[in-house]
Amino acid sequence: MMASHRIPLVLLACGSFNPITNQHMRLFELARDHMHRTGRYRVVSGIVSPVSDSYGKQGLVPAKHRAAMATLALQSSSWVRVDEWESRQPDWTETAVTMRTFRRTNQDSGCLIQPLGSTVLSHEWQRQRESAETNDSCPRMSLPSQVRPEVPPQLNLLCGADFLDTFKIPGMWRDDHVEELLGRFGLICVSRGGLQPERAVHESDTLTRYSGNIHLVREWVRNDISATEVRRALRRGMSVKYLIPDPVIEYIHQHKLYTEDSERRNA
Repeated sequence: MMASHRIPLVLLACGSFNPITNQHMRLFELARDHMHRTGRYRVVSGIVSPVSDSYGKQGLVPAKHRAAMATLALQSSSWVRVDEWESRQPDWTETAVTMRTFRRTNQDSGCLIQPLGSTVLSHEWQRQRESAETNDSCPRMSLPSQVRPEVPPQLNLLCGADFLDTFKIPGMWRDDHVEELLGRFGLICVSRGGLQPERAVHESDTLTRYSGNIHLVREWVRNDISATEVRRALRRGMSVKYLIPDPVIEYIHQHKLYTEDSERRNA
């Protein structure tokens, strides 16, 4: 299929990003390569959507810090950005609701999968954001003309294999939300460590029914960087260089995040 005829695709990753790691960002690169190799899709944008403080996870630092660290980490990316809409909500937003909001907000306003709260890095996009935040509708922002798709892009949820395993936990997910995520949007899952996403699909009737909408991506260069281990190292005063970007390390030290005292408070 010619590149111009490929289906435009936006990748959305929801999570704590506490803090964002090189592994989080690597998921986007792996997923884009995989989807391009299918010959059917053209990835036009990637979005990092941190959860709100109401998620209540142990050790979760305020959303403003997690969004700021993610923005710093993605300064080197030309296609992945941070969106703060979810992180600004007063209550925890379920993943299906977040994806539904991304799609509905932008379909209604004619924007490109970019609800209010987008954080982008180019000066022009930032100017458009500041102008748009005076409006209750979707920000009047779009991709640069050279990568702007001719048709509205599809939205896929991007996750790691550990996320896929949560579908097997009784009571973790509403059945209608799983149906919506897999049937309406689709899922791109990147393998992680010793986890076997293929087995998770095989063992679930629902996942098997929608297997055509689940893209399994193999990470051959093993990368097991864990935000939990990064926090543990920081709490113990150990180096995390090359696990997370240098600007993020500087931000963490500047704001005294993940110290022994701050981790005790967040517990």
